[in-house]
Amino acid sequence: MMRTLVISPNWIGDAVMAQPLLQLLKAAHPERPIDVLAPPPVAPVWRQMAEVDDVMVTPFRHGALQLKERWRYARELRQRGYADAYVLPNTLKFALIPWLAGITRRVGYKGESRYGLINVMHHDDVPPRPMVPFYAALALPAVAPLPAAQRAAVPRPTLVASREQVNAACAKAGLDPARPLLAFAPGAEFGTAKRWPPGHFGQLARQVLAAMPEAQVVLLGSPKDRDTCDEVVQAAGVPDGVFNLAGATSLGEAVALIAHAGAVVSNDSGLLHIASALNRPVIAIYGPTDPGHAPPFSDLAASISLRLACAPCKQRECPLGHQDCMQKIAPQQVWQTLQPMLAAPA
Repeated sequence: MMRTLVISPNWIGDAVMAQPLLQLLKAAHPERPIDVLAPPPVAPVWRQMAEVDDVMVTPFRHGALQLKERWRYARELRQRGYADAYVLPNTLKFALIPWLAGITRRVGYKGESRYGLINVMHHDDVPPRPMVPFYAALALPAVAPLPAAQRAAVPRPTLVASREQVNAACAKAGLDPARPLLAFAPGAEFGTAKRWPPGHFGQLARQVLAAMPEAQVVLLGSPKDRDTCDEVVQAAGVPDGVFNLAGATSLGEAVALIAHAGAVVSNDSGLLHIASALNRPVIAIYGPTDPGHAPPFSDLAASISLRLACAPCKQRECPLGHQDCMQKIAPQQVWQTLQPMLAAPA
């Protein structure tokens, strides 16, 4: 049986937004298993996708060519019998793998002038299209720009989490699954400019718990976000209702907790897109990035952006030193947006 190989992006959010591509591939060839080659931090997200048959974790170091290692890995892939490969990163080194593996049809964007390595080459629109249709277009003929009707017809990303996963994650974190749960994601891997201030998150948590004393507010993120989340707990002043779980959960456990949440408030980060794919009510806070490029796509979602003249600068740190695009988004503004979401039927 022939298989399809998908080479994952390096970011969690991008992996989530690539999931509609797999939906389209599975619809076109339901008999063909789909394998995903993914870096270790991103692999758990692919395991929550119904279309994925097998997730293979890449052994490569970030930024290194490691030509011998890629050749060795390609020989292993050759034995699995792939009909095609979809190379989602734009780098040359990832396009080498399916070429070395002898996979006949190799689909991707031009990226780093990958002529020959990619033999079904797509070109992006100008200005760039949003990320979900950007990846989904790889399942369609390589035409540019993508027709508006096809762009509108792209399915949205969908993740799944079982009740067993939710119960296990709640038990490990010491949470009561019968009490209301809200999830905050105060971190952002890309850089500090994308982070709504911890004090603002803390004030929002205080407002939530004043209105819903029985609620549990969980702070999710990587170990790098632990100190930021400690600041949120301190600013909230309600330590019994706010749980700093940054670095204390696996990504799979974070997915399960988000699946159980009544609402999610997040910076523009991977956890935001996970929440959208789980169809949770979402508030997405944007500063230096464009809310139109990677918006939330839940049934109930809101994007908050001041759209200042200096934004979107797309910088890791504020080049002007004031971070007004995030600092001036008041906690009260977010609370006013969140309240009707919490009152909406589940």
